[in-house]
Amino acid sequence: MSAARAEHDLDACVCNKTRIAARVVTRIYDDALRPTGLRATQVALLVAVATGEASSIAALAQVLGMDRSTLTRNLGPLESEGLVAIGAEGWRRSRSLEITRKGRARLREALPLWKKAQDLLKDRLGERAWSAAHASMDSLVRVA
Repeated sequence: MSAARAEHDLDACVCNKTRIAARVVTRIYDDALRPTGLRATQVALLVAVATGEASSIAALAQVLGMDRSTLTRNLGPLESEGLVAIGAEGWRRSRSLEITRKGRARLREALPLWKKAQDLLKDRLGERAWSAAHASMDSLVRVA
């Protein structure tokens, strides 16, 4: 395969484009959230735990489309900081999960900064492209 063909194939690769977009977008959110000491991925985890959609690591992993070991690794720093509490292993190796008072306070601090990043991206894209991006990502998640 020629270098030009490989470059073309990479340019047309949904995986590559999605990963580049994710890194660029994540950087915008991370920069906005820096004063809180949280990263965008951590805010998403805190929101997911706070909403109570999932009461265990296994259930949360399923909601977020992550494997349990990756989720457990990502929850480690939040637990170390006292932002989430992870219970002992119970039935079927399930571990309970809850946001702490400190976690709720940090989340309240982070959400306005997250909203600023969200609004910045929405303004840059415009309403039509913003809606199209959401629809495209939803479709991608559904079919993948």
